[in-house]
This record gives sequence, structure tokens and C-alpha cells, in this order.
Amino acid sequence: MNTTAPVDIYNSFFGFHERPFTLVPDPDFLFWSKSHRLAYTMLEYGILTRSPITVVTGEIGAGKTTLLQHLLKTLPDDVLIGLISNAQGDRGELLQWVLHAVGQKFDPHASYVQLFQQLQDFLLESYANGHRVILIIDEAQNLNVNTLEELRMLTNINSNKDELVQLVLVGQPELRSLIMRPELKQFVQRVGSSFHLSAMSEENVGAYIAHRLRVAGGSGQEFSPNAIHRIYELSRGIPRLVNQICDLGLVYAFSAEEHVVTEETIECVLNDGVFFGASSLEGDQA
Repeated sequence: MNTTAPVDIYNSFFGFHERPFTLVPDPDFLFWSKSHRLAYTMLEYGILTRSPITVVTGEIGAGKTTLLQHLLKTLPDDVLIGLISNAQGDRGELLQWVLHAVGQKFDPHASYVQLFQQLQDFLLESYANGHRVILIIDEAQNLNVNTLEELRMLTNINSNKDELVQLVLVGQPELRSLIMRPELKQFVQRVGSSFHLSAMSEENVGAYIAHRLRVAGGSGQEFSPNAIHRIYELSRGIPRLVNQICDLGLVYAFSAEEHVVTEETIECVLNDGVFFGASSLEGDQA
């Protein structure tokens, strides 16, 4: 089924040049709530001060990946970035993930010592060429105690007093619990910057919705105050859930030829069972 036409009509109806509430992280739509600004400041602080390890956590859909993408766009040319998403496995597999992330070909049958030596040689060569390496691990809550400890060992690779690699770990709240385990005491001691990205307040949800509407070419007033209040209740201030509800609200308003999404529109979305986020939140309350 071709879904392009309905989306085009939806945009034209409201005067948007693009959909304001997609689920794909997009730095162009980044909304600077107080929490997001603080999280980004701590990311920058960790990088500028050459912190060995920086940790940023937040709920699913809180905007962590969007912040990361914005950060990647602003880093200077002398920084080499290795981005790892959803890494799992033992320490040997972790080294393979790391080498792949920094663009290094390797022998998959090589020993751990050989892989480690290859990575160390790459880091030393990058340092000699005036580059510093930052390794970003997204969805880091999927790592285990052994792989986190192995990551800490990477921060021991240095040249004189300069560390050759910085680590940025981004993950869900359980990452903080994992890091605080007694076995990872040395890991915690290497964390120079950390922040937990909290959900948005109701006021911020309203500002967030208006911001995205305006970025997409709208007036920012396509949602009534009562609709925004209901969206806040349903989403608990989590941006990804806000996006889901708002997108569906616009579809329903377009279908009814209404230029403002009302609380009644949102209730129709709920009653028809098309917002799956509602069931997940009910599960959290159980």
C-alpha cells in the first residue's frame, strides 16, 4: 500500500513542509528543555575536559540519541568518532566492535592480544597525527560487568600524560544501576561527567509540541491547551510518546477536516486503540 499520498495531504492540510512528529531522531527538531540542555552541557563538558568516561542515561524515547546526533554535528575535525550501537558479547567481541567502529579492518580469528595491540597501535597513530578518538556506546545498558570493565581498561592506554581514547556511554536507567555494582568501583572512579535525562514537565510538553509544529512550518497552535494536557498525561513527558500521540492526533484531525487537534480528537485516538504507547504505560503502572 502506498502511504506517501496521505502524508502529503496531511502536510498540505496543515501547511507543513514536513511531518512535525516522526519517530526518527532528528537534530533539526531538537527542543532544548532544561533537562536536555543540562544533559548536552555535561556531554560537552566531558569531551572538552577529556573526561575518561562520560555517562548519560534516560528513559526510552527521552531524546538521548537526538542529543548524540547533535553533538556529532558540532565536534571539530580533529576528533575521530567511533559509534557503537547495541554492542553485546564477551571482551574479544567488544574489541571487534570497537575496531569496526573506528574503521579498522581486522582478522576475526585473531587472538584477544592481537586485537588489543591493533587498537593500541591505531590510537597511538591517531594521537601522533593530532587526532583524538572518542568512542560512543549507545544502548550501553546491554553491556555486562566484564565488558564495562574491559572498556575501562581502554582508558588506560595513554601517551605520556594524555589518554588516547574517551568513552561516552548512553543508555537506559538500568545502566546507572549496573555501573554502581561493587565490581565496577574502578569504572565509577573513571567517570568524570554524568547526567540522567528526565521526562518533560507539562509546561515543557506544550513548548515542545509548539516548537516542532513551527519547525515543520506550522503556527504552533494546531493543538488546543486541553489536548496538550491530555497528551502530557498519556506520555508522562517522554518525547517519543508525545510524538506518537501528536502524529496520530494530526491524522485524526485531518480525517475530520479540523485544523485544531482537541482533547476529543485525542480521546478518539485512544478509543480506537491505535496508540500502542497507552498499553505500555498501563503495564508500568501495574
